[in-house]
Amino acid sequence: MNSTILHPKVQQFISDYLHTDISKLLFKGSPFNSVSAQELATQIISKQKSEKKLPTWFKTKNIYYPAKVNIEQTSSEITAMYKSSLITGSSVIDITGGFGIDAYYFSKKINKVTHCELDANLSTIVNNNYQQLKANNIQLISGDGVAFLKSTSEKYDWIYIDPSRRDFANNKVFLLKDCLPNVPENLELLFSKSKHILIKNSPILDISKTIEELNFVKEIHVAAVANEVKELLFILEKDYKDNIQIKTINIHKKNNQYFDFQHINDSESNYSEPKKYIYEPNAAILKSGGFHEISVQLNVEKLHPHSHLYTSNNLIEFPGRTFLLENSCQYKKKEIKKYLTENKANITTRNFPETVSQIRKKTKIKDGGSYYLFFTTVYNGDLKVLICSQVF
Repeated sequence: MNSTILHPKVQQFISDYLHTDISKLLFKGSPFNSVSAQELATQIISKQKSEKKLPTWFKTKNIYYPAKVNIEQTSSEITAMYKSSLITGSSVIDITGGFGIDAYYFSKKINKVTHCELDANLSTIVNNNYQQLKANNIQLISGDGVAFLKSTSEKYDWIYIDPSRRDFANNKVFLLKDCLPNVPENLELLFSKSKHILIKNSPILDISKTIEELNFVKEIHVAAVANEVKELLFILEKDYKDNIQIKTINIHKKNNQYFDFQHINDSESNYSEPKKYIYEPNAAILKSGGFHEISVQLNVEKLHPHSHLYTSNNLIEFPGRTFLLENSCQYKKKEIKKYLTENKANITTRNFPETVSQIRKKTKIKDGGSYYLFFTTVYNGDLKVLICSQVF
């Protein structure tokens, strides 16, 4: 960490160049003797990436930014706030601290927070930033979080882990046991230090396979923001043996959408031809796999076992998007266009043999407008186009 970057003149320079071409800055060079052009570029790029993702950091003076990869990999403030709502007690340790967003939000709720970070430089950066943010109840440990747990006699109400999804060779991995640290391999140690463990996983991880790798899984939270799944959160409780609860949330500015169900049950969807309303589940539910539970709990019918669209003659509050079915027809260009008052529509495919781009190429329908076309397979196996207008 180059502390000269925190000098008022350097900070003003970074602010002035936030919306300029970085390549010109690199070509021109740094106006400061003790700060290189590359260091300035890192601060500017990382601060740019923080404006929406980390608004508290962006608005706070004298924040020191790490490389952009750290900003890209860190939790957003929105998801960090959600995670903080899942834990209780008086102490939590984050053994993979990173840029420290999660630990900061834990500190707003938990009296004693410990942040462990293997990268000594990043730990120093986080320490500076916590001072600027006046987060005074966070202890910083520069070192390996797992090694620290082995060395300490202290126990915690919660352990939080955000394993790196890259191995020692920097390759992307898709199983929890291949992440760093290896959580399944260290479960005995983790449970010797806390009864509760919260693990943040990438949305690409398979939920069922991850359950098989772990013990005492109590809850799985599928967290989406603006209909994009951001995190899979596994809550483990020592000696827990009851049913696993799946909790989905789709976080929106206006209102959040929730849907919960048990991981293993005997629910079975009812099926129907398209009715008055068409319901499209949000991304969190699609990732959770709760396709039959939606049908049973909300009393809506599925169009096909593999078409994740639902229908009903009743207008209900649904965790996703709601559409009014205006017309339906076969997949024929002329038939589709006779129902459109303009040659553009929003197109979605569900269990359909062609992609959106292929459909647009064939039909010449442009993107946009007020129509929503669902190209899908219905219960009898026919390919159908559902011509809809959005209700919610």
